[in-house]
Amino acid sequence: MKINFMVTKITSVNNKLVKNLVVLHNKSRERRKQGLIIIEGIKEIQLALLADVEIQHLYFCPDIVSKEAVDDLFCKISDNVEYFEVSKEVYNKISYRESTGGMVVLARSPVKKLNDLKLADNSVFVILESVEKPGNLGAIARIADGAGVSGIIVSDPRADVFNPNSIRASLGCVFTTDVVVADTQQTMDWLKINKIKIFAAELNASEKYHNLNLRGKVALVFGTEATGLTDKWIKAADQRLRVPMLGKIDSLNVSASVAVVVYEAMRQRNFVV
Repeated sequence: MKINFMVTKITSVNNKLVKNLVVLHNKSRERRKQGLIIIEGIKEIQLALLADVEIQHLYFCPDIVSKEAVDDLFCKISDNVEYFEVSKEVYNKISYRESTGGMVVLARSPVKKLNDLKLADNSVFVILESVEKPGNLGAIARIADGAGVSGIIVSDPRADVFNPNSIRASLGCVFTTDVVVADTQQTMDWLKINKIKIFAAELNASEKYHNLNLRGKVALVFGTEATGLTDKWIKAADQRLRVPMLGKIDSLNVSASVAVVVYEAMRQRNFVV
């Protein structure tokens, strides 16, 4: 199916739109100020569209992506989107990796709140306290998508949830799983009101994760790799758990720990949520 659309050509790296894209790539403060994010890659854009993320601009390089592929993607986008055909030089300026498929979009940053999360009798939520590395957040979003997690709550974050590195590491799964940013007290209050049991991953916990009953409505809470969870979460937990370490190192990367514990919770549910 072919779509008739107006296309503006950009050939200069000094174009004001190009300069703004570069700023948005590099500065989380500017992304927050403008309420905008950048999504690179066909797969990532497709998943954003499936999640009804509001696309504002689509930039494509005809030297990289075929007109047929562009048309196919345009079929799924609203009429409010502005389309820009860019030169190879401009595309290299606005794209930060080689395998983006010739497309970059500018989109409105999704905003979800705790009360937007869907609750069920067997819901599993992942809570990340003060996550620092966008790559870890992205990897965890990909794990959450694969395991069918009900949502991710980022408590007091130190990293931008929709940092380009988060989107890239998640392969777009930051859009397929509900991701909410909230402060610690708000999150704890929400968990209490909804009677969600808290399991805190803690290095010195006595109980191994696979010996615990992780069924029902649960929140699996993980801290930073450097310092772990704060005392506030450890004291609030209904149960502390640890992933046993049999070698010389005392802990896994946080995304690996999340994967181990989340998939155990799903195994106990026979992978049905």
